[in-house]
Amino acid sequence: MNKPSIPKGTRDFSPLEMAKRNYIFDTIKEVYSLYGFQQIETPAMETLHTLMGKYGEEGDKLLFKVLNSGDYLSKIDDTELTRRDSLKLAAKLCEKGLRYDLTVPFARYVVMHRDKIQLPFKRYQIQPVWRADRPQKGRYREFYQCDADVVGSTSLLNEVELMQIEDTVFNRLGIRVAIKINNRKILSGIAEFIGAADKITDITVAIDKLEKIGLDNVNDELRNAGISDDAIEKLQPVITLTGTNEEKLDTMSKVLSSSEIGLKGVEETRFVIDTLKTCKLKNDIDFDLTLARGLNYYTGAIFEVKAQDYPIGSISGGGRYDNLTGIFGMPGLSGVGISFGADRIYDVLNGLDLFPKETTGSTRLLFLNLGEKETAFCMPIVSQCRKEGIRTEIYPDKVKMKKQMSYANAKNVPFVAIVGDTEMEAGKVTLKEMASGEQSMVTPSELISKVK
Repeated sequence: MNKPSIPKGTRDFSPLEMAKRNYIFDTIKEVYSLYGFQQIETPAMETLHTLMGKYGEEGDKLLFKVLNSGDYLSKIDDTELTRRDSLKLAAKLCEKGLRYDLTVPFARYVVMHRDKIQLPFKRYQIQPVWRADRPQKGRYREFYQCDADVVGSTSLLNEVELMQIEDTVFNRLGIRVAIKINNRKILSGIAEFIGAADKITDITVAIDKLEKIGLDNVNDELRNAGISDDAIEKLQPVITLTGTNEEKLDTMSKVLSSSEIGLKGVEETRFVIDTLKTCKLKNDIDFDLTLARGLNYYTGAIFEVKAQDYPIGSISGGGRYDNLTGIFGMPGLSGVGISFGADRIYDVLNGLDLFPKETTGSTRLLFLNLGEKETAFCMPIVSQCRKEGIRTEIYPDKVKMKKQMSYANAKNVPFVAIVGDTEMEAGKVTLKEMASGEQSMVTPSELISKVK
């Protein structure tokens, strides 16, 4: 018999893994709520009309398409079938696809419900997304995104709050991070300054790889993109800029003095950094000119978060975009958002052993089953324990005590309650602490206060 399997690039999560994942999601949700963000959910499937053409040609190829239900071949004639043009066929056979990210569905949501939404609209969304990518280490076809966005406000206080959220979440999780910040307007100003304004995309894509491939290779990439040696020369002091945030901002003010957009970016970044100083963050904010966040739809501030004590890519990121809903015919709505990488955060917490021991959410107290009379005596006490918020089980079958104890061990249950004739006569319960092996006979109310 063939063993069952799951599709490549997907995963099962055990109870222990789920408890750890929920610890991450619950921490993020609590902090989002603390800042007035409200949760929404959108369907796993969107119409292909909503999804296609929003992620570039590469993204379109990575969309999982869903076959129409019913007799999906009825409207296809034989000549179309024999041509085997899979793209054309897919367009007729599939009207829906699985969502690729949470941003496009959010834009669709805002446009569809614009009459009911109170602007500025602060929403968060924690749901899985799907990409028909080649699975590899750390890259899955199904994974969760944890997004928060504010739309309908251009105020930089939103950027400040999102940085505070980053700081609070990682502080609660116990991860030391560096929060990096830059601005697309500064990058546009730099492109103007070196005389290559039309090459802004090539420049940002190359600069973004500085940490991965090093300065020489970045310069080679710029050359290959058709950027002159003279422009590359002018770019060097900017890419390798060091000093405090203030020093870097002062230098950039001078370098970009002739670029209106560049100066605007410097001014926005200065406001965010200065305001955050008054908020007493636990983690460092670092103005990093090499941060470019490959995505082209960012128009203002951009951020990225790196773990200080664990080697892994960015564990959170985001930025300001000016026209999220324009793709659906509702232009002019500015937004700013962040996203936490739950899978990477999980790896960091695991790698640094930072998950609280109590995250498992598993049973704290197990009542053994020694027979019908004993079970009848235990049931009211079991109910009382649950009313008091103690995670309690009673073993369902009357089997050997050894088997019941190994069940308790396998589930890491810290307390076991045993009731036999002696206990029933005294109206008490024998409570065994599994870690120390200590046993004591206690009343039901003593049992509750001990286990709690």
